[in-house]
Amino acid sequence: MNDDIHFYEPASGHGLPHDPFNAIVGPRPIGWISSHNAQGRLNLAPYSFFNAFNYTPPIIGFASIGAKDTLHNIEQTREFGWNLATRALAEQMNISCAAVPPEVNEFELAGLTTVASRRIAVPRVAESPVSFECRLTQVLQLQGVDGVAVPTWLVLGEVVGVHIARHLLKDGIYDTAAAQPILRGGGPADYFTVSPDNLFKMFRPR
Repeated sequence: MNDDIHFYEPASGHGLPHDPFNAIVGPRPIGWISSHNAQGRLNLAPYSFFNAFNYTPPIIGFASIGAKDTLHNIEQTREFGWNLATRALAEQMNISCAAVPPEVNEFELAGLTTVASRRIAVPRVAESPVSFECRLTQVLQLQGVDGVAVPTWLVLGEVVGVHIARHLLKDGIYDTAAAQPILRGGGPADYFTVSPDNLFKMFRPR
């Protein structure tokens, strides 16, 4: 075996100070999810297992490791918001991930403002420059290769409304770097941001 390659089987442990899986699959966009329960109690929480999965209709999804308040809320109301976590909002995003009782409003905890959505009842983060309004399409409990269910749920939703701050539209094209989105790395506290210095262009072959 090549001594320059560290190999491990996840079921047997990685043998490293920190699990490298999250660092390898990264950096990952953050699912900063707003929701409320059937009684209207608000929740705001970040999820690092998040991405977009389809163009038409636009579908996004995130994984809830453990049946958390966000999952329960979305199952009750069948809708949720996604809010772009930016460098300027990093501290507030981090505060909103605190393990607090369901009755705690993370908008208030993090000093954020709610603003009404247009197609769903769940509010969005007023300070975020980009938000999606989503309606639930599927909740899938994940399972291992042995067919045994694991305590993780994939929540998928169709985007039915999009809010974009106009200063991020340059000649009608969304400027990713100008928004300064933050992305989750894999270390215990690792995050990254997107800047114009990271940009390179590569067109698909015809």
